[in-house]
Amino acid sequence: MEDIAKSTDDKKGMALLVIRFAAAGLATIALSGCVGAGLDLFGGDKVDRSISTSTIATAKTADHSDEATVQNAVTSADLSKLAGDPVPWANTTTGSAGVISVINEDRDTGSICRKFTTTRHAYDGIASFDGRTCLLNDGQWHLLAFARDS
Repeated sequence: MEDIAKSTDDKKGMALLVIRFAAAGLATIALSGCVGAGLDLFGGDKVDRSISTSTIATAKTADHSDEATVQNAVTSADLSKLAGDPVPWANTTTGSAGVISVINEDRDTGSICRKFTTTRHAYDGIASFDGRTCLLNDGQWHLLAFARDS
């Protein structure tokens, strides 16, 4: 006996393949619309510039709290116990931190002065600073120099 009926398996496979390609094509078209609008490929400025998160300050203000934190670490250090060991410091106000690697005390000028070298790890990078603080006649330590190394 000869089978003269056509098989429907080929038609089902072809239909499934067409549906898959159609679904992939529709997804591609839909996603390209989202990406195209986000990248503004067709001109026209659709970005709302009036919205600002203010996450970064527009004007830099002078904040000397890092200098004060370093000065406090230098002046409160017991040099007889340090024996040349580094002194770490951190400023919770600015998020900066560093290590004071050298503190030298001299009394040549009639006042007690301490020269120091420190690093500062901050938002804008890592830098090295040299400074000088002295105990003056008013009984207070005064930061006389604090400058970034070149």
